Amino acid sequence: MPGIYLHIPFCKQACHYCDFHFSTSMGLKSRLVEAIVAEMDLRADYLEPGATVETIYLGGGTPSLLSAAELDQLLTAINHKFTVAADAEITLEANPDDLTPAKVRELAASPVNRLSIGLQSFHEPHLRLMNRAHSALESGEAVRRAQDAGFENISVDLIYGISAPNHHIWEADMAAAFALQVPHLSCYALTIEPDTVFGRQLRKGKFLPSPDEFVARQFELLLAEMARHGYEQYEISNFCQPGRESRHNSAYWAGVPYLGLGPSAHSFNGHSRHATLANNPRYVAAILEEGTVPATTEVLSPLDQANEYLMTSLRTARGCDLNHLRDRLGIDLPSTCAAYLAQLQTTGLATLEAGWLRLTDAGKLLADHITLELFQAG
Repeated sequence: MPGIYLHIPFCKQACHYCDFHFSTSMGLKSRLVEAIVAEMDLRADYLEPGATVETIYLGGGTPSLLSAAELDQLLTAINHKFTVAADAEITLEANPDDLTPAKVRELAASPVNRLSIGLQSFHEPHLRLMNRAHSALESGEAVRRAQDAGFENISVDLIYGISAPNHHIWEADMAAAFALQVPHLSCYALTIEPDTVFGRQLRKGKFLPSPDEFVARQFELLLAEMARHGYEQYEISNFCQPGRESRHNSAYWAGVPYLGLGPSAHSFNGHSRHATLANNPRYVAAILEEGTVPATTEVLSPLDQANEYLMTSLRTARGCDLNHLRDRLGIDLPSTCAAYLAQLQTTGLATLEAGWLRLTDAGKLLADHITLELFQAG
C-alpha cells in the first residue's frame, strides 16, 4: 500500500554534512504549508484510485519546527483528500533541541505516532564539529521526555566514521543509544558531499575525512553491537528490535508507490519518478499563484526499473529475488552475471540460495560497488 512523504524544508542552522534542501529563513513557512496542502489537490490522482495510505512521513529539513496548527493543517488535509489506514504509521523527524516539554505534549496530542530523532552523537565535540543545534545532554533528555509522554515507537539517528584517535567515542555513542531502549536505530557513515561545509573544507584542505579502514571497522563494531543487543539489521543502515521496522522506509526499498509533497520531494508510482523543484519561493509561487507543480518527470524503462530494484533490494536483509528480476523485470542475472555472482560467493561477499541473492556482512561494506558491477547496461 502507498505512502505519503512531506518535505518540510526549514532548519534552525545548517549542519556541516547535510546536502538536503532546506532554508534557515522561516519567513515562508506558513505559506509553504499552504502550498503543500494545495499541491495535494493538484496531485490527488497520482496514487492509484481507492488506494489506502499506510504510512505518512514528515521529513526535511526539520519538521519539528512546524507549529501545532501547521502540523494539524497538513495531517487534516491528507485525511480529507486520501483514504488513510486507521493504523497508519505517521512519522515526524525531530531535532532534540525542539523537543521541549511543551513541544512533546503538542506532538503527543497529535496523530503522530512515531518519532525519528536526529541525535547523531552524544559526544559534544562531534556535535560542535557537525554544527548541530543541540547539546550532548539534550540528546538523551529529548528521547526520555518523548518516552515519558507516551511515545514508544521511536527511532534515533547516529553518525559514525567521524575522525577520532580510536573507536572509543563511537563505542560510547552506541552504548548511550542502547541505554535509551528505543526499538529502532538508523546509523549512517559520515559522507562528505561536495555542496556542504565539509565538502568545501575538504577542497580547501581544512577537513580530513577518516580513512576507509577506520570507517569499515566502525561499521563492523556496529554490526557486532547491534547483534549483541538483539537488534536486526533489516537494511544496511537500519536496525530494529524484532518486528519494529520502519514501515514507510521498508516500502521504499520494496518499490511500493509513494507521493512526495513539498519542494525537492520525490514521488514514485512504479514506472516513473517525479522530482519537485528544490526552491521554496518558486515552489510557493508556482502552486499558489499559477496552480502548477514545478517538477520534472523521469519515465523509467524496464532496464531502469530492474537496476533500481537491484540497488534497493540488495541493501535489505531480505535480498534480491532473482525470479522477480527475471519474470517481472526481464533480467536473468544468473545468466548475464554468472562469473561475477560466482566470485561474490567464493569471496564470501554474497550468498545465493533458493533464488535469493543476499550480501554478507563483508559484502555490505562494498554494497555500492557490488551493485554497480551488477547493473545492466542498455
